[in-house]
Amino acid sequence: MRGTRTIALAGVSALALLTAACNGGGSSTTSGSAGNTGNTAAAAGGEISIVGCTPQNPFIPAMTNETCGGDMLDEVLARLVHYNSETAAPEMDVAESIETTDNQNFTVKIKPGYKFSDGTEIKAKNFVDAWNWNRAGANGTLNSYFFDVIDGAADMDCGLSKDKDGNDAPDCEKKPAKTDKLSGLKVVDDHTFTIKTTEKVSNLPVRLGYSAFAPLPDSFFTDNGKAYGKMPIGAGPYKMESYDPATGAVLVKNPDYAGSFAGKVDKITFKIYQDQDAAYKDVQAGQTDLQVPLPVSALQGEAYKNDLPDRFAEKATGNISTISFPSPKADKSYENPKLRKAISMAIDRPSIIKAILANTREPATGWVSPVVDGYKASACGEACTYDAAKAKALFDEAGGYKGTITLGYNADGDHKGWTEAACNTIKSALGVDCKAVAYPDFATFRTLITDRKMKGMFRTGWQMDYPSIENFLAPLYGTGAGSNDGDYSSDKFDTLIKEAAAAPEAAAANAKYQEAEAVLGEDFPTIPMWYGKAIAGWSDKVENVKITPFGTIDLASVTVKS
Repeated sequence: MRGTRTIALAGVSALALLTAACNGGGSSTTSGSAGNTGNTAAAAGGEISIVGCTPQNPFIPAMTNETCGGDMLDEVLARLVHYNSETAAPEMDVAESIETTDNQNFTVKIKPGYKFSDGTEIKAKNFVDAWNWNRAGANGTLNSYFFDVIDGAADMDCGLSKDKDGNDAPDCEKKPAKTDKLSGLKVVDDHTFTIKTTEKVSNLPVRLGYSAFAPLPDSFFTDNGKAYGKMPIGAGPYKMESYDPATGAVLVKNPDYAGSFAGKVDKITFKIYQDQDAAYKDVQAGQTDLQVPLPVSALQGEAYKNDLPDRFAEKATGNISTISFPSPKADKSYENPKLRKAISMAIDRPSIIKAILANTREPATGWVSPVVDGYKASACGEACTYDAAKAKALFDEAGGYKGTITLGYNADGDHKGWTEAACNTIKSALGVDCKAVAYPDFATFRTLITDRKMKGMFRTGWQMDYPSIENFLAPLYGTGAGSNDGDYSSDKFDTLIKEAAAAPEAAAANAKYQEAEAVLGEDFPTIPMWYGKAIAGWSDKVENVKITPFGTIDLASVTVKS
């Protein structure tokens, strides 16, 4: 959902993470540069501000699959599992234990005493009720796909009818689902529930730290989440005090927080900017405290190192940038895989990274980030290597392209330079017109994509939800997956993903996931562009700033200077 040092983090196997999750401890087998940690003895308290962006959807965990809303929700929610801010290894949070003997039947025990910020206690039913609501077809959540592994999920889908464009679409009014309950979830007592999956899922405990698996308070269901979406009620270290879509959100410490991952400051303000250069100037001036990533202007010539002396950090992260093709529901002109590969081969990634991104990215050779175990280099083959002559030959073989190739991006992000550069290399190599098209803000841009109204190619990126090779594949390319923006569908890919999830040990699972990635190499549903390295900067008012493996700032560690 929700990026470049050339040396990636050491990988953590799914099996090692699973063991850590079930034993309640965090693995320390991965590490990376966390930046300048400053004076760790700094006093707690005070307030900080961070550059944010406009969320696409209401603050409902199952509806938030992008970083703008996700970064805010991450501070508000508590989940069964917490990902270590330095290694991403899972650690017990609300869960006291997650046990299984067969990787298909799981018993989850939660710790007593955890409370939502409205003062009500978290009970097992709050997880079960939340997951049922998240998966119910009638609610149409973007993250419903994550619950498909639970027994009975298929019975929660509504029937299909033809929409106004003649496409099959869920029709919950005329063809309601068989049930609104997952048969694989059972409440045992106030602090215990069980999960039965459709088949073996070896990394399920690792997945359960994703925000979609957070519990929901009883009050959520009184109005189907309408009030919650405006002002979420979580059990995390902070609670939302206010939110204005034009200016941002204010979070304050949650006095009822009972977990082990409390933040040090009293207040966090997410400030929404439409111009990342303006945000950067505010960081330099001390008007805003934290920014990640830094704008391209700051990366050029490594200007940030002079602008923010001793006030920056960088870390390889589980991020990948891609270019996606439109859903056939909106635009069928890019359906030929040969055309998609030709466009990819026409993009001079190294030159763009050097000229526009100041060598802060690494050209992608596949669809999986190098930071996770199972990564395999060159999964994309020659289609990710710039070769103008081969690109033009394949382009002609595909029948060319009539009209102008377009590449959409959100103007409130820092994407104008590289999208225009990509179009220039496409134009030069293929002899076809290409135009980078700006959309006013992230929310508008993403809404066009999720509503299947986006024509032409568009820029996409993925920040891992949890540290697993599976997370770079299934949620993005599985048939019907919530983040499958181009509506890619392959029976072969889906089958391999299921076989990988059911594998008894990490090596076998990774081999199957690599086979699934090879299918993407054949069908080419998106263009891999580059792997991420997060570079953060901060004002002279704060210290103890760390970057997480997810490319975010660990806000719990930040302190205000005494």
